[in-house]
Amino acid sequence: MSRSKVYFADMRTKFGESLPQKLARLIRSAGIETLPLQDSFTAVKIHFGEPGNLAFLRHAYARSVVDVISAKGARPFLTDCNTLYPGRRKNALEHLDTAYCNGFTPYATGCQVIIADGLKGTDEVDAPVPNGILLKTAKIGRAVMDADIVITLNHFKAHELTGIGGAIKNAGMGCGSRAGKKDMHCDGITQVNKDRCIGCGKCLKACAHSAPQITDGKAVIHADRCVGCGRCIGVCPKDAISPVWSQATGLVDKKMTEYAAAVLAGRPQFHISLAVDISPYCDCHAENDVPIVPNIGMFASFDPVAIDRACADMVNQAQVMPGSALSERLKEGCDHFTSLFPETDWRIQLDHAEAIGLGSQEYELITI
Repeated sequence: MSRSKVYFADMRTKFGESLPQKLARLIRSAGIETLPLQDSFTAVKIHFGEPGNLAFLRHAYARSVVDVISAKGARPFLTDCNTLYPGRRKNALEHLDTAYCNGFTPYATGCQVIIADGLKGTDEVDAPVPNGILLKTAKIGRAVMDADIVITLNHFKAHELTGIGGAIKNAGMGCGSRAGKKDMHCDGITQVNKDRCIGCGKCLKACAHSAPQITDGKAVIHADRCVGCGRCIGVCPKDAISPVWSQATGLVDKKMTEYAAAVLAGRPQFHISLAVDISPYCDCHAENDVPIVPNIGMFASFDPVAIDRACADMVNQAQVMPGSALSERLKEGCDHFTSLFPETDWRIQLDHAEAIGLGSQEYELITI
């Protein structure tokens, strides 16, 4: 079997070409213009960054991608799904505020921003998982599934739960609705914070199985009736309902990978990753730490597995950044990601992706 092509450009610039222009040259070289872009609704999946975090990808990179595909007749939109945890991206209004504050306005990016799973994170599609081993369907934000083409624009980094975060995580975890994220992260059990609960009863109205009840002015969720849909989490006005985080780490990786397969199956796709500001933690944090290695560069491929593997390999080959968390935790005989988080195995998602036919870890690196 032939190796997947992964195109690479470093972060060096010269007079007359900026980094966004270099990114445009990279993705053209990698073949993004061969996608059926004319009159297509094209979802550009990106993480807008949590307020306080400065490691997320800047809006100028998104604008570069949007300009290239718009010139070929695409109708692009930037998108993400709401978060499960109670941060500043848990509903569409706060999520849009965050996106705009971080520079992702229609004026700066050249396209609209759509939160894929709707106002409260409940607008979803049960999408089939091709070759699913753990899952048959995945709860994906409706706007993503309505798109004709999916492009992932990824900030490649380390991750405390999955070892690495790249194209697979951006497509899988990122495109899951709030209920979908719950499906990936936990065993279907929810809990009520009684200090936050005001006994409004909105969770009762949202549940088709009468799992929530009001007792002594507070909500109580009966586990024997709960089917794990997560709608009570979405409608709670006080963020009083949350999942019990109980999935084994490897299981999260595998479910996330099968969610990515549900998002990408049967549709034209393209993947772009920037290994810059390579933080040890997710961009969902309201802060970011010192990068673990110097900036590596920009990658582009039609294969989400190959691009993640190429990014991981080049990060592992890079010099450790002094003063970073990695410099404090580096262990002899361990790669960078395992040194950071010994309890995770970043290879699980890549191995599982290969097993279900999402892509290949065998790649040819083509430098421009």
